[in-house]
Amino acid sequence: MRRWLACFVFAGIGTVAASAQPQRAARVDGAEAATARRLAAIRNDPPSLRAFLREMPKGGDLHNHLSGSIYAESYLRWAAEDQLCWVVATMTIAAGSCDPAAGRPPVSAVLQNSTLYNQAIDALSMRNWNPALNGHDHFFATFDRFSAATVSRRGEMLAEIVARAASERVSYMELMLSPASASAVQFASRIDRMVGASPDLARAREQLLAAGFVEAIRTETRSRLDLMEARQRDLLRCGTPQADAGCKVTVRYIAQVQRASPPELVFTQMVAGFELVAIEPRLVSLNLVQPEDDPNALRYFALQMAMLDFLHRQYARVPIVLHAGELAEGLVPPEALGSHVKESIRTGHAIRIGHGADVFDEDDPFALVKEMAAKKILVEVALSSSEQILGLRGTRQPLRFYLQHGVPVALATDDMGVARSSHTHEFVKAVEEHDLDYLTLKRLARNSIDYAFADAATKARLKADLEAALAAFERRQSAGIPKS
Repeated sequence: MRRWLACFVFAGIGTVAASAQPQRAARVDGAEAATARRLAAIRNDPPSLRAFLREMPKGGDLHNHLSGSIYAESYLRWAAEDQLCWVVATMTIAAGSCDPAAGRPPVSAVLQNSTLYNQAIDALSMRNWNPALNGHDHFFATFDRFSAATVSRRGEMLAEIVARAASERVSYMELMLSPASASAVQFASRIDRMVGASPDLARAREQLLAAGFVEAIRTETRSRLDLMEARQRDLLRCGTPQADAGCKVTVRYIAQVQRASPPELVFTQMVAGFELVAIEPRLVSLNLVQPEDDPNALRYFALQMAMLDFLHRQYARVPIVLHAGELAEGLVPPEALGSHVKESIRTGHAIRIGHGADVFDEDDPFALVKEMAAKKILVEVALSSSEQILGLRGTRQPLRFYLQHGVPVALATDDMGVARSSHTHEFVKAVEEHDLDYLTLKRLARNSIDYAFADAATKARLKADLEAALAAFERRQSAGIPKS
C-alpha cells in the first residue's frame, strides 16, 4: 500500500485508494490535500513556513559529516573544559601550553571575551561570511581549526547530532566518519608504492590482508563506535524515563576515504571501508571526502575510480556512495567538470551521489540524468553547502533539473554546524528557492528512507514509522491544530 501511495504521489495522478479500506484512505487523502493547501497558503510567510516545516516528518539525513555537523559554540565549550588553547594568528583551537602574551590564550578566556568569542565562531563556521569572498576555502579551512576539540568528544558530538535530529523530526541518519584512521595510516606503509597508471591493486590488497589488516580495523572501529555510542546514551539518558528523543534516532555510519591523500593511503582506506561494511553492521557504506578540486583528488581521480572498480568486484554486496560533482565553473579547468558524476556511477559503481551540483557541465547532461533516472541513482542535495562552497543558489542549483527528469532526490545537511544550517532550513530553502510543493517534499522524505543503506528489517520499521508520522502530521494540519 505504501509503495502504491509513493507512486501515486510521484505521478501526481488523481485516483481512488485501494478498496480494502476506502473510508480510511479517503480521510488520509483529504488530510494530505489539506496539508498541501496549507503549505501553498504559507509559502510566502517565512515564520509560518518555518514552523510548518520544522514539524513535518523528514525521514532521514543521508549525507552529513560527524565533525562538520557540530556548531562552533559546542566546540569552544568542550575546548575550554579540556583546557585547550586558542591560536589568535590562525583562529585555531590547539592543544599544548597556552600563553596569552604569545597569542595563545586558553579557550576558557575566549569564552569570557565577547569580541574574541564572536570572532572564533565566525572562524569556525560560515556565520557572517561575506558571500562575495571565497566561501570554498573558508568552509573547508574550518575543519582543521576545530579538529583538536573533536579528539575526546565524539560521544558528545553524536549526542548533539541525534538530539537535534529528533527535535526536527528526523528519524534516521547516516554519519560520515573515519572509523579506523590509525590502522589505515599504519598499514598503508606496508603496501607497494602506487606508481604509474595501472598499479597492481590485487597485490596491494593481498599485502594488507596478509598483514592482519582486517583484525586491526575491526578492533579499532568497534572500540571507537562502542565508546562513542555509550557516551551518547549516557548523555541523553537513554533507557531511562528521562530519555531524550534523540535516543530513538537510528544511526548508521559511512566510512570516509580521504581522497586528497597519497594513493597508497586512499586504497588502504577503501579496503578498510569495504571490509568493515562486511563485518560491522553499524557501517553501511564508504565515501570519498575532502574537496573534489584538491590537486591530488583531481590528479588521481581516474585511479581512484579504478580502485573502486576493482574493489567492487571483490565486495559486490557493499553499496557505494560518492561525493561527485561538488564543483562549479571556474573552480577547476573545464575538462574536470565533464565526467566526475558519470564516472562515479559507471566506474566507481556509486548508487547514490552526493551533491551532483555540476551536472549541467557534464558531457551530455540529459543523457546522464536519463541514465540516473533509469538506474534509480539518488542524489543527496545539500542546498546550503552548495551555495556557500560553490555559489550555487536558486536556478543555478540543479535540484529541479533532477526532479524534472525523474532522478530520485533527498535533501541533506552535509555539514550543518559549519554551514549554520539545520534539517528544517534545508527544507525551507527547497520551498523558497525551488518552489517545491508539499507532495514533492513528502516524496523526498520518503526517498531518504527508501534509499537508505540500512538492513531490510530496519528500513521496513523506519518506513512504517515515517508513514505513521506523516499521517499524524497531516491530520493535525487538516484540523488546524499545531502540535504542542
